[in-house]
Amino acid sequence: MTASLSSRLRRLWLDAHLWIGVGLLIAIIPLSASGAILVWKDGLERLTHAERYAVSGPEVRMSPSAYVRAAEAAFKGEAGFTQLRLPEKAGDPVVVVARLKGETGPGGRPRNLNVWIDPPTGQVLGLADTSRSFTQWLHRLHGSLFIPEVGRKVVGWLGWAMFVSCATGLWLWWPRNGAVLKALRWRRGPSTLFNLHHMIGFWICLPLAVLSLTGVYISFPQTSRALFGVQPAETASRAPERKSESGPGGQTSSKAGPSGPGGGRFAPPIDNPNLTIDAVFQSAQAAVADASIVSVSAPTVGKEPAWRVQTARPGQAAPATLQIIDASGEIKPDRGAGGGGDPISRWMRKIHDGGDTGLIWQTIIVLGGVAPVVLSVTGLIMWLRRRARRLAMTRRMAEA
Repeated sequence: MTASLSSRLRRLWLDAHLWIGVGLLIAIIPLSASGAILVWKDGLERLTHAERYAVSGPEVRMSPSAYVRAAEAAFKGEAGFTQLRLPEKAGDPVVVVARLKGETGPGGRPRNLNVWIDPPTGQVLGLADTSRSFTQWLHRLHGSLFIPEVGRKVVGWLGWAMFVSCATGLWLWWPRNGAVLKALRWRRGPSTLFNLHHMIGFWICLPLAVLSLTGVYISFPQTSRALFGVQPAETASRAPERKSESGPGGQTSSKAGPSGPGGGRFAPPIDNPNLTIDAVFQSAQAAVADASIVSVSAPTVGKEPAWRVQTARPGQAAPATLQIIDASGEIKPDRGAGGGGDPISRWMRKIHDGGDTGLIWQTIIVLGGVAPVVLSVTGLIMWLRRRARRLAMTRRMAEA
């Protein structure tokens, strides 16, 4: 490559890197910072709402209906039962979810009340509207920047911009003489900001690029699946596509799609189910004796309302969904026996969110959220200083 071509490319990548950093500064900082906080949302919720986890023991001693009755007493008629979630590990409470009547949340989503219950005693430990929690606020900020309709796509394009910034940054960092080891030293330039920007940028470049691309995959699921040749969950496993939403306490609610044709995305639970939750629980236990029950969701309005029971087996990547038809009690085969959804999407979200990946990767994700803030600020200051020097030089040349 000739020197002139190399110089022109360097100028092009510098301009691209500069304008991405400066032009998207206001959007990148909240997006990165919120992602860093969400990695450890479970610990944050346990710290800020310790009363919800003040369980007296891990044993689930009461019947499912007893937990639902305790929750309904706390709802005071303001909400209707939609889901019972059992403890996934020692120290977790039982969680009962109900849909608030009347007002809906952002994007027409139903607003939910969560009730945290002590597993051995059935005592109510806490109650909250999860749509107004700090965690959900962070999820909406990170997922859509509070932009109606197109916010998710905007975040996806920001992910592409961040990836381009990583690629151009690595190009600009790479030493022209090939002395990579020397380039890893602290002092590559006379300015502390310059050295800080280059050092942080190099070490976080690859993880940040991975987080950016996984974020793009999540933001454009249909396009991404088509690119990888993956069928949507509904086609691949005939399972309702689940959208995970974390409520206060880090409890994840896997909300399936409608129970049958005509149910709609946010179909409400039917008023008077034919089956009781205890009967559903017993049927599910008999059908999957080798698995533990994670959650039971009430049947929703549709052509064939069905209870949805999530079960987990040792070594299984994610819960499978068992359908029990409310009108007949018929048990349908497990839907999404491999955990629901396609494996690539599960891995992309796991890598991006840091769920069950261990402390090392979670720490890297946090650093990947903090680094763009530092890089944006240092880059902006460097650009302002460079601009000021050029203006001063132009004035001196004009005066000469």
